[in-house]
Amino acid sequence: MENPAVSGKKVAAGKAIEYVKDGMTVGLGTGSTAYWAIQGIGEMVKKGLSIRAIATSIQSENQARELNIPIVPFAEIDHLDVTIDGADEVDQELNLIKGGGGALLREKIVAQATRFYVIIVDESKLVRQLGAFPLPVEVTPFGWELTERRLRELGCTPRMRMKDGAPFVTDNQQYIFDCSFGVIPDPAKLHRQVSEITGVMEDGFFIGMANVVISGAPGGEIKVLKRG
Repeated sequence: MENPAVSGKKVAAGKAIEYVKDGMTVGLGTGSTAYWAIQGIGEMVKKGLSIRAIATSIQSENQARELNIPIVPFAEIDHLDVTIDGADEVDQELNLIKGGGGALLREKIVAQATRFYVIIVDESKLVRQLGAFPLPVEVTPFGWELTERRLRELGCTPRMRMKDGAPFVTDNQQYIFDCSFGVIPDPAKLHRQVSEITGVMEDGFFIGMANVVISGAPGGEIKVLKRG
């Protein structure tokens, strides 16, 4: 039997790709949920859909190329029409925590260049307030010890993300701290505080950026949440 979370992700991805139309420039997200959207877009391209795409990670770019989705550099575009990506948490105001897949900086660059930003999740990611999922913070390796101390002073427990016994390194050759704050009553305020720390390249708060959040349940139920 398929994992319920995977089933919910597939359902949400299937709905999200309906926003992709012929001639668009499309942002491709990163992670286990975005994977299914990229697979679906690949099937659409196979059937004749004509688009251009920018991927938010090397992993997603490789997947797209395998599916013959045309990848273009930022130098060839001035905006993206739609981006489909996942999230680790979504609150009632559609603020997000992202970065569990390690691509938060590239994801935010793409999101800010996007006219219509679609987030897909399984229903377990919908929460009243952010904070159960640790906030990913991408930092420069130089002086990371000082950056960690400044993060800790904000009241969190920062943990260096590891892989194979060594610090996890992003596509941008940087480190990630997963910062446990507990319940976050004011994400915008905390985002400003984290961003002001020298050495922080980006954090996983995506405040007021999602136009639509699509959640899927294992039974096929879909919930579409719209900002405003």
